[in-house]
Amino acid sequence: MRVLARILAIVTALALGTPAHAADTIRLTVQKTGTFSWELATIREAGLDKEANLSLEVTELASPEAGKIALRAGNADIMLSDWLWVSRERALGARLTFYPYSSALGAVMVPAASPIKTLADLKGRKLAVGGGPIDKSWLLLQARMKQDGIDLKSDATIVYGAPPLIAAKALDGEMDASLNFWNFCAQLEAKGFRRLVGIEEILPKLGAKGAVSAVGYVFDESWAASHRDAVARFIAMTRKAKQLLVTSDAAWEKIAALTGATDPAMLKTYRDRYRDGIPRRSISDEEADARVLYRVLAEIGGRDLVGPAAELDPGTFYHAVSGD
Repeated sequence: MRVLARILAIVTALALGTPAHAADTIRLTVQKTGTFSWELATIREAGLDKEANLSLEVTELASPEAGKIALRAGNADIMLSDWLWVSRERALGARLTFYPYSSALGAVMVPAASPIKTLADLKGRKLAVGGGPIDKSWLLLQARMKQDGIDLKSDATIVYGAPPLIAAKALDGEMDASLNFWNFCAQLEAKGFRRLVGIEEILPKLGAKGAVSAVGYVFDESWAASHRDAVARFIAMTRKAKQLLVTSDAAWEKIAALTGATDPAMLKTYRDRYRDGIPRRSISDEEADARVLYRVLAEIGGRDLVGPAAELDPGTFYHAVSGD
């Protein structure tokens, strides 16, 4: 009778289309206005979470700092952050690790008719920076300009502010140029602004050999070790979502409302810049370049940025995925 009962249970599960094993739960923290929500919406729309046998519990938070608190407190499994923060946390004793999500970086944007044609033309101008004094793109830009003998902090008028505010002030013409996060740059681009230079364009001058993911999925090493298969399925699932967003314009129409795009031109710019930022390099290559850029950032930003470690922590990048 027991054998018959087991057979009936299996047949019933197959008939209902449900897996024999319960889905693994992964707790995610997502910034409300972040692009991670675009990817997650695509995953659910296409049923990729069910295909991967994963149950995604998503908590929306107002800021990246709130996500960091949740992760460190053990109230979340995965969030988006950068390898600089992961390396810093590791130097302070936390065993976090990073897997690439996007290499999309900000850009220096100017009005279409601006007389500013090169980075050198920023001398004597008013430059607004989204973030703050230790924003990574800002530090990388400073490092590049110092190679040409220009100290932007003293040779230009610098104004810091929250990225949405900087974008709004750029549209109002309150500054000569702005350096902002990639999605806010895409907004300006869709409204006719000109990209003076993308931060990714200056990375080779600073020693990088290719695109480097600024943002990645961050999780605890010990959690990953005890959920190795679920992590592998999560990464494979997100790759499929990215591939869908590369190949299907219809997929973008389905998430248009989430992007905040106000017209088709803006949605197209978001789409194109997002696609440009999808990681396509091996983890080893990304890590090698991150190590080079870490030294540049540590020199410019100091301990306020990187903490006590002069080098990128060896365990910062997560390697335990087939094919990496």
